[in-house]
Amino acid sequence: MSISIQQISYIHPDKEVLFSDLNFAISKGQKLGLVGNNGCGKSTLLQIIAGQLSPSSGVIVRPDDLYYIPQHFGQYDSLTIAQALQIERKQQALHAILAGDVSNENFTILNDDWNIEERSIAALDLWGLGQFTLSYPMNLLSGCEKTRVFLAGMDIHHPSVILMDEPTNHLDSSGRQRLYDWVEKYRSTLLVVSHDRTLLNLLPEICELEKHQINYYGGNYEFYKEQKTLMQEALQQRIEEKEKALRIARKVARETAERRDKQNVRGEKSNIKKGVPRIVLNALQGKSEKSTSKLTGVHQEKAEKLTDERNQLRGSLSPTAALKTDFNSSSLHIGKILVTAKEINFSYHSNSINNNILTNDEINSSDTGCLPNPKSNDIQENSISKQQLWQAPVSFQLKSGDRLRIEGANGSGKTTLLKLITGQLQPQEGTLTRTDFSYVYLNQEYSIIDDRNSILEQAYAFNSRNLPEHEIKIILNRYLFPASEWDKSCRKLSGGEKMRLAFCCLMISNNTPDMFILDEPTNNLDIQSIEIITATIKNYAGTVIAISHDNYFIQEIGVEQCILLS
Repeated sequence: MSISIQQISYIHPDKEVLFSDLNFAISKGQKLGLVGNNGCGKSTLLQIIAGQLSPSSGVIVRPDDLYYIPQHFGQYDSLTIAQALQIERKQQALHAILAGDVSNENFTILNDDWNIEERSIAALDLWGLGQFTLSYPMNLLSGCEKTRVFLAGMDIHHPSVILMDEPTNHLDSSGRQRLYDWVEKYRSTLLVVSHDRTLLNLLPEICELEKHQINYYGGNYEFYKEQKTLMQEALQQRIEEKEKALRIARKVARETAERRDKQNVRGEKSNIKKGVPRIVLNALQGKSEKSTSKLTGVHQEKAEKLTDERNQLRGSLSPTAALKTDFNSSSLHIGKILVTAKEINFSYHSNSINNNILTNDEINSSDTGCLPNPKSNDIQENSISKQQLWQAPVSFQLKSGDRLRIEGANGSGKTTLLKLITGQLQPQEGTLTRTDFSYVYLNQEYSIIDDRNSILEQAYAFNSRNLPEHEIKIILNRYLFPASEWDKSCRKLSGGEKMRLAFCCLMISNNTPDMFILDEPTNNLDIQSIEIITATIKNYAGTVIAISHDNYFIQEIGVEQCILLS
């Protein structure tokens, strides 16, 4: 057994129970993907298994050489690459021995690992970091490069067990492909928390974390998805059966009570005609009412039991399973030319930002998200060299109804091209013509949502058609925002909740855009939320431009064209 956890519980400092009494085991050589809703505790569980967080209760058995790749790297920003990978002491001991210090302590630290530097440098080079030395500061690396550093650590340490927390979140396409290849070849124990469905499909088994248990599925993500669908359909059928039985039980209880009441009235009239004394009538009436009450109680008890059983089943049903967003078709006819670019290029050394180029038809602050200001590597790398952004000029034509992917390594100018397409920047070379179109910009932060608002305030901000209050609240409930959450700050929402609120607001405004611009929209979403945005964009009859390293998402939304930037 590689890992064993018994009766593990974790309670937040605010007393909220994240999960309790979990039992979980991973055998030697087993490869597992761990999925679950945002906030269910996947990352916390990984930290507990890695020994970086203590559980509230329970027992963990794990190997000494377990290797953990975190989701966030801020805690390593004060370190060098060697320090972050925990090889600095060996490196120092090696240098000391080579310099003549042959103390036992240095030999103990080195532990016969004489090629530690060569192996580390080779591993960095294998993961595309050959330009960096082991003494390079972590805080100067991008998110993609930091992830690659820790992935290189796998080939340095050769651990028996590896834990990965969202390893593809910051990786570009080449980094993802390298990881996919590595996972297929790796033969030791692996536990991966991820929403990357391509990666999850490479893992032979999927397990799902819930509050009181971990459920195993004997197959990859596609198998898990099929099984979950079947389970949800069976659960829905059981709910419908309970509701049917409940309707019948209530009807029987009502008819029984009505029939008994009629019998009592007829009996009382008959007894009065027969001249039965009042005292006897009262006794008979009391006996009848007692019998009626008992019979009614039996039927009510049955109805209450069915109600409880139905509610329990509803609680097991995924709340997002029935959530569906269908936008109206774009007002533009299919095939209309929206953008034509001929041999365009761009550099940030000149005053290129045109803040006045947008028209009211192109952007409405109430129902679109503006593209971010240029603060990316595009500026940092090119404003210094004052070179053109792309090695070769870019040419393309975008028509209404097209589904286009903009692809390239991190820092290759993908967001810059979006700003050129939407008219927020002008090219320095070539020509770009564009017609008026409306668009909604959805990025991984879902910046269309104003974090200063509450959920209810955000909904009202999009009420451009002056819907009555009760209709707005109905739509909020439909998107799984009950009244108890309306005062919640948008700043506290998860990625999936922000995505749902964004679509909710667009439905409130009833303003279907001509184009959806998607900039890594799946990065901070759980599996269920990714399924929602995938279905929404797939069913949308309009133009889509997508920047995404998620090939699975790209395929599912029907992208047919690609611009590759270098």
